[in-house]
Amino acid sequence: MTSHMDDLDRDLLSALRNNARISVSSLAAAIGASRATVAARIERLVESGTIAAFTIRTGHETRAAGVRAIVLIEVLGKLADKVADQLRGLPQVRALHSTNGKWDFIAELEDRDLASFDETLRQIRLINGINTTESNILLKTSKMGF
Repeated sequence: MTSHMDDLDRDLLSALRNNARISVSSLAAAIGASRATVAARIERLVESGTIAAFTIRTGHETRAAGVRAIVLIEVLGKLADKVADQLRGLPQVRALHSTNGKWDFIAELEDRDLASFDETLRQIRLINGINTTESNILLKTSKMGF
């Protein structure tokens, strides 16, 4: 088990990100390596934990909400834990990230339409301890996953 990755490993991971169902033979041809080498590299990357899963994303999940947005949140004082608990309680908050810098949290929101999104923002802004928010509506997603 090694953590060292070379260009072949990175090419392999890139190709798998685009299509995790690609056959080993097609993958080998795409990255210019032998089938045996690609199979061994995949096995090594799985064993080392670099590849944790082979999965799919459905179109339904990426189009489920009418409005998707990122909300940057600044918290007053030492209220971050209480604010985070309240944000996690909102069903429109799909993910909540703590961060450094000006913003304390980044919330990923999904809502059915702009009117509902406006109401969700109002609820967020009313949470005790939130000082400032900045919202960015996501218009188009061209790449998902890592």
